[in-house]
Amino acid sequence: MARLAGLGIGFIGLGLMGRPMSVHLMRAGAAMTIFNRSRGVVDELVRFGMRAASSPREVAERSEFVLLMVSDTPAVEAVLRGDDGVIAGLRKGAVVVDMGTTAVAATRALAWQVRAAGGEYVDAPVSGGQLGAEAATLTIMAGGSEESFSRLVPVFETLGRTVTHVGGVGAGQVAKAANQVIVGVTIAAVAEALALGQRAGVDSDRLRSALMGGFAASRVLEVHGARMAQGNFQPGGKVVTHRKDLEQALGLAADLGLDLPTTALVRDLFDRAAARGDGELDHSALYRLYQA
Repeated sequence: MARLAGLGIGFIGLGLMGRPMSVHLMRAGAAMTIFNRSRGVVDELVRFGMRAASSPREVAERSEFVLLMVSDTPAVEAVLRGDDGVIAGLRKGAVVVDMGTTAVAATRALAWQVRAAGGEYVDAPVSGGQLGAEAATLTIMAGGSEESFSRLVPVFETLGRTVTHVGGVGAGQVAKAANQVIVGVTIAAVAEALALGQRAGVDSDRLRSALMGGFAASRVLEVHGARMAQGNFQPGGKVVTHRKDLEQALGLAADLGLDLPTTALVRDLFDRAAARGDGELDHSALYRLYQA
């Protein structure tokens, strides 16, 4: 029997990540109800056997679990609140799962509102980008109660390879902020290293291969270094999205009285990349700053 046979799952946000994630859940047997701001992807997935909803509220009315994969904190708030929002239609005992990257303070406030409406809330942001979503190899960092996390394990294991319960509500978003700091700083380091090699007359792809054999090896050097060497900046994770994530990490740090100067520098580099028209490209397009 399929892992999720008969389970009612709602999915809101069917972009680069959300679309393949929803397909994996359907293939595992879930009864999928979907909503997205733009209609084209909804019509496509309905032909695969999913059910379209006219609002986030309708998604919640039909679902035991409501998964969100939307762009930012205001988008999460808009989807959850209001007469047509998820909270208005939430079933008693249902679980809302935010799998995007959302501010920690807002996450905890939204969790309180969901619990007041009779539901549960889990923040479960992911790492792995579009490739990880398509291959169902995402890393999932969850914050919430032990009970809610346990209920979600079959869902998470359908979508990812590494699933960790980090702690209470908000802990998943703290982990994602840390992840984005490391990834962003590493992308900047790889971009500078390959730019240095190119300017010195060394082939970027050969340089990357050489570095993969030593302490500089990383997933960012492997995947994003290849993008830089090949000039392929089709978005998996966008410049503007990573810039937003670093701004959220810096906001969290400021709330805690912590200075993150390297993170601030990389945030500013993403600003420069966006200002030159590269905001919708893959975040590895930071490399283009050095080519310019």
